[in-house]
Amino acid sequence: MKLLLAVWFLQPLLSTLMDTQGFWETTWNAAKTPFRFGKEAYQGSRDMLRAYTDMRAANWKDSDKYFHARGNYDAAQRGPGGAWAAKHISNARERLDILRGRDPADSVADQEANNWGRSGGDPKRYRPRGLPPKY
Repeated sequence: MKLLLAVWFLQPLLSTLMDTQGFWETTWNAAKTPFRFGKEAYQGSRDMLRAYTDMRAANWKDSDKYFHARGNYDAAQRGPGGAWAAKHISNARERLDILRGRDPADSVADQEANNWGRSGGDPKRYRPRGLPPKY
């Protein structure tokens, strides 16, 4: 009798939890979100590093803006974590360049390319003529 009473009493609560698949799905997704963000940020950082190393390897005149846009674009395609990493890496790099005495106008132009790539714009807009297809 006590068991039947307990089942009868708990039945609305149990049915709500068991029938509401969205509850469990939402809980699971909320638990995964910080890890997903961190993974995206790490992958976005690698995208930025790859664009930088490609820029150094290419050593091509007027290719700076293209590699800025490409690195930010690739990182932002990873998701919010990648976009966050791209934004902070780009801003830190530009601040460092200004502290080193680089022309602020160049920094503004770089930031324009960074924002273009991060917002999903095609990096080819800044691609210089003759840059090898490898890049």
